[in-house]
Amino acid sequence: MANNNRELIEKRRTFAIISHPDAGKTTLTEKLLLYTGTIQLAGSVKGKKTDKHAVSDWMEIEKQRGISVTSSVMQFNYNGYCINIIDTPGHQDFSEDTYRTLMAADSAVMVIDASKGVEAQTRKLFKVCVMRNIPIFTFINKMDREARSPYELLEDIENVLGINTCPMNWPIGCGRDFKGVYDFSKKEILAFTANNGQREVEMDELTIDSPDLDDRLGETLAQTLRDDIELLEGAGDEFDLEKVQSGKLTPVFFGSALTNFGVEPFLAEFLRMTTPPLPRKTVTGEVDPFDDSFSAFVFKIQANMNKAHRDRIAFMRICSGKYDKTMEVYHVQGNKKMRLSQPQQLMAQDREVINEAYAGDIIGVFDPGIFSIGDTVCSPGKKLQFEGIPTFAPEHFARVRLKDTMKRKQFVKGITQIAQEGAIQIFQTLGGGMEEVIVGVVGVLQFEVLEYRLNNEYNVDIVLENMPYELIRWIEDDSIDPKTLNLTTDTKRIQDLKGKHLLLFTSEWNITWALEHNEGLVLTDFSKN
Repeated sequence: MANNNRELIEKRRTFAIISHPDAGKTTLTEKLLLYTGTIQLAGSVKGKKTDKHAVSDWMEIEKQRGISVTSSVMQFNYNGYCINIIDTPGHQDFSEDTYRTLMAADSAVMVIDASKGVEAQTRKLFKVCVMRNIPIFTFINKMDREARSPYELLEDIENVLGINTCPMNWPIGCGRDFKGVYDFSKKEILAFTANNGQREVEMDELTIDSPDLDDRLGETLAQTLRDDIELLEGAGDEFDLEKVQSGKLTPVFFGSALTNFGVEPFLAEFLRMTTPPLPRKTVTGEVDPFDDSFSAFVFKIQANMNKAHRDRIAFMRICSGKYDKTMEVYHVQGNKKMRLSQPQQLMAQDREVINEAYAGDIIGVFDPGIFSIGDTVCSPGKKLQFEGIPTFAPEHFARVRLKDTMKRKQFVKGITQIAQEGAIQIFQTLGGGMEEVIVGVVGVLQFEVLEYRLNNEYNVDIVLENMPYELIRWIEDDSIDPKTLNLTTDTKRIQDLKGKHLLLFTSEWNITWALEHNEGLVLTDFSKN
C-alpha cells in the first residue's frame, strides 16, 4: 500500500456513542462537533419550542419527540485525525439499529448519567461491545447536577458491567458545588467556573500543591480532593493501554457535556488511546485494513433521508484499502460488478459527494433496492464475504391492515423498504404473499414510527391490530416443512421475506412443547443475514 494511503488510514478513528435514553449522548456528540468547528451552534435537544434541534437528529418524528430513533453518521477532522462518529438511538425500542451499528465501530464511548449510574439499556449495548471485544471509553456526564459518589459510580460500572475501571480524572464536588476535575496524567486541576451565566473551562495553572487551593475550592472540597488522590493513586486500577484496547479496562472521564466542561480533554485522550481501523472477520479469515484492495459491508439502510428525492441510502463501513468513485466494485450477494452510485459522506441530513474514502470511513451510496444489511462489496477478483449481521428476535407483533385497498402498491413498497432498513421485521402466513402482513418489533414505539412514516413518506394509512404472541423462533433446518410439525393450537406458522420458516408462540411453555413433540427440531432466536 502506498505510504500516503497508510498514513491516512492510521489517522482514522471510527466509534459509536452509546447510552441509556437521556444520559446526554446526543449532547456530547454535538459538543464534539462544536469543538472541532464542524458546527457553529449546538442545537439544544430539548429546545422543542425553537427550531434548534440536535444536528444528528434529522427525522421529523425525532424533532417532535426530542429523541433519536435512527443512527446517524458524522465525519469531521480534528488535530490531524479524521473522525467518524456514529450516534445511536438511546431509546430501547430502537436497540436493534444500535446492535447493527456497533458492528461498524472500532470502539465505543459509553455515556453515563452521574445521578443514575448504569441503566438497563446501557447493559444491553455493553454486552454487544463485549461480544466483539471492542474498547469502551466511559464519559460520566451531568456533574454540574446533583450526582452519586464517584466511587459508587465506578463500583456500579465494575459490578453491573463486569469491566475494570481506571479514572483518568476525578470530580471536585457536584451540582452547585462542582468546581472541576483533577487530571491524573497532567497532575493539574481543570477549574469549572460560571461567567455571566455562560459556564466555561478556565485553564489556569492550579495543582494539588497550589497555596491558594483551599481558597479556590473551599477547605472541605480541597481536603477531600487530597484524600481522594492519595487513595486512588495507591489503590486504583493502573492504566494499561493494552487492556483498554482489548476491551478489558475502561478509562473513565467525568464532565458535563451540556456546559462543554471536560469534552475537549476527553476527545484528546480518546484519540491518543484508540487504535486505527481494526481487522475485520470474513467467513474465511480476516481482512487487514491496510490491504491494497477495497472491501466494505452494508450495516444500515435508510429510505427517504431526503423526502423530496424519495431516495434510499445504504451505509457502508470500508474495511480495507481505498475507495475511488470511478472504480468498479463487486457486489458479492448480487454476484455482479457495479459502480457505487453517488458516494457521499454525511453530517446527519447534510451530504457531501466524495471522490475517495479509506478504511475506517463510512460512506452512504444511493441504493436502487439491490443491497441488504450485511452485504459485502469488494474489488473485483477478490472473493471474500464478511460475517453476517444477526437479526434479533422481535418481542411485539401486530397484524397490519390497509385502510384504503387502492393504495396497496404504495403500502407494499413502503413496508418493504422500511423492513429492509431493519427498523421492523415483516412476516407472512405460509405461501400467503403480502395478503396478510405481520409486523414484529423490538419495542412498541417502532409501531408508532411505522405508522407515521407510512403516512408521511408513502401517503398510506394503516390499522395495527396487536397479536397475542410474545416469542418468535426461526426453524434452523430449512428442509423441515412447518406444516408437518406437531404444535399447540395457539402456535402460528409464518415465513420471513427471504422464505425462512418461523414459529410464533404465546409462551415459553409452547416452545418447550414444540421441541418435545418434534424430534430433531432446532429453534433459534436470531437469524444471520
